Amino acid sequence: MAGATPESTNADFWDGDIKWITPADFKTKDVFVTGGSRNLTIEGYKSCSTSMLPIGSIVFSKRAPIGTVAITADKLCTNQGCLGLVEKNGRVLNKFYFYVISIYGEVFNLYGSGTTFKEISANTFANIKLPMPPIQEQKRIVGFLDAKCAEIDALTADIQTQTDILEQYKSSVITEAVTRGLNPDVEMKDSGTPWCPLIPIHWKYANPKALFTQRLDRAYPGDKQLTASQEYGVIYQDEYMELTGTKIVTVMKDFSILKHVEPNDFVISMRSFQGGLEYSERRGSISSAYVMLIPNNEYVYPPFYRWFFKSSKYINAIQSTSNLVRDGQAMRYANFVQVPLFIIPLDEQKQISEYLDEKVRKIDELLKSKNNQLEILAEYKKSLIYEYVTGKKEVPENA
Repeated sequence: MAGATPESTNADFWDGDIKWITPADFKTKDVFVTGGSRNLTIEGYKSCSTSMLPIGSIVFSKRAPIGTVAITADKLCTNQGCLGLVEKNGRVLNKFYFYVISIYGEVFNLYGSGTTFKEISANTFANIKLPMPPIQEQKRIVGFLDAKCAEIDALTADIQTQTDILEQYKSSVITEAVTRGLNPDVEMKDSGTPWCPLIPIHWKYANPKALFTQRLDRAYPGDKQLTASQEYGVIYQDEYMELTGTKIVTVMKDFSILKHVEPNDFVISMRSFQGGLEYSERRGSISSAYVMLIPNNEYVYPPFYRWFFKSSKYINAIQSTSNLVRDGQAMRYANFVQVPLFIIPLDEQKQISEYLDEKVRKIDELLKSKNNQLEILAEYKKSLIYEYVTGKKEVPENA
């Protein structure tokens, strides 16, 4: 069954009692979907060609992305990005085909077409051949896979919890070090700023303008174009493409709309500020959608502020100066100077930076190991499902 969307501007069609979902509502690893972020009224349901799916139906995402699958845990309808699959002849066990579809994503994507985004049509989907063992065998396979997948999912959840704890610990280590220093017995004093109420007694309150000025230089001839990401920092665009296979920005020929960056500059994204300021170790040019900050070497040891600007307290403080998250307002130098900073002895900044370099490196190694374990479990689960739903392996008699 196909889905549809009522007219979005008609208030009479929305916020009723009829559950309605889009592919975004089941982009999870959950087996079941109970509803979406919006409901329809009776008028909204009747105004379009969506269909009501009974409990236990399969919902398949045919675009953005292709291949996500879930089973309905309540009666609901969908938008046009979904296909609803309803068992009708007693020869199909929906949970079996949930497993089948969950591991056929690459196949479905091959059949997708489109320029803006790929989509697989209902007719194309209907003509793809899928395994179909006898119903009793489907039941045995489902019973076996339910038990095995539950074991894998429990182990995955445990490792994910460990990963979350490590991420929280990493954040607290950074914030504690850059706002309190490394001496746990140091005397503290009122900082004079609400975002970080207490600081070591020998630190001083400072206007950010004393520590960082704004770089306004336009791109220089011969500058290689840079980009910035929270994962990789400030890097050359061709490096980003090598790392991810994607370019963030098209290389521009008009240098008048690019800005110059020097090593040790800090970069603020005006459009998507979320994870702190990025530190540049490179000379080049960058999009005008960034603000560049030049450190005052009398007060600033740049590697220290590389950590400072990634602390959760600071990020929350600078985000509070803008409605960026709510309405897309840009983050500017005027926002940056609203959050007071501190004058910290340069030798202490260096000690803290070196401590965090080593401490965070060890935490990141543990995180990498945990994430590798999660990837291995995900691949094992996928291969296990594939082997049994395709008949490569048979369910043991005593399973």
